[in-house]
Amino acid sequence: MTMPFYTSPEQLMRERSELARKGIARGRSVVVLKFAGGVLFVAENPSTTLHKVSEIYDRIGFAAVGRYSEFESLRVAGVRIADVRGYSYDRRDVTGRALANTYAQHLGAIFTEQIKPFEVEICVAEVGATAESDQLYRLTYDGSIVDEPQYVVMGGQADAITSTLKDSFSDGLELGPAVEVAVKALGSGGENSRELGSKQLEVALLERERPHRTFRRISGAALEALLPKESGKDSEGSDDDKNGSEDKGSGSGK
Repeated sequence: MTMPFYTSPEQLMRERSELARKGIARGRSVVVLKFAGGVLFVAENPSTTLHKVSEIYDRIGFAAVGRYSEFESLRVAGVRIADVRGYSYDRRDVTGRALANTYAQHLGAIFTEQIKPFEVEICVAEVGATAESDQLYRLTYDGSIVDEPQYVVMGGQADAITSTLKDSFSDGLELGPAVEVAVKALGSGGENSRELGSKQLEVALLERERPHRTFRRISGAALEALLPKESGKDSEGSDDDKNGSEDKGSGSGK
């Protein structure tokens, strides 16, 4: 008689966690940080169409790393949830905390109930009326949620980038210095320091002073003006960067 195959729940959770962590670590990094005028998103992303940073609602933004098809489905679901809640009740009832809790429940259910977890890590950010009311929520593949006080680093060489940010970040940075700090931190990931040009970056912000929809992308000459002088002109970049889209073969937007 053939004995049925058995794997303990603890082993299943470890294997799912390892799969998700490896998928996230292969992605290029994203930095989300608070600055004097709101919340800044800076992602290493040579693609002009597969965005890692997007708008969810009036004062709420979304950033992600990992498998593109998976975090894009989460983004679309978040937009729909926010729209329905804002239409049914009031636009002020749509909050980053509520959306982050919804994402946490969804990711936790997938992690425990499905064979394959989502290979994603996401950040939900909300800009408030004052700097003290800005919110950053980091959500991982297993549904864990953390309220970050200053910045969030996800994907790729997150440990090295976080270490650099600890030394250079300070509260109340203006937009220019905040972009410079984030770009230098992203370039510090990996074995050697790199200079990232405007064509290798995706930059956006939730701007506190903008009425209604606060999300704004920064690109082209406006972005080059904010970059550190040595990074204003694009370097040759790696062969991987020259290929443009990160969505290769398996449909991953890492």
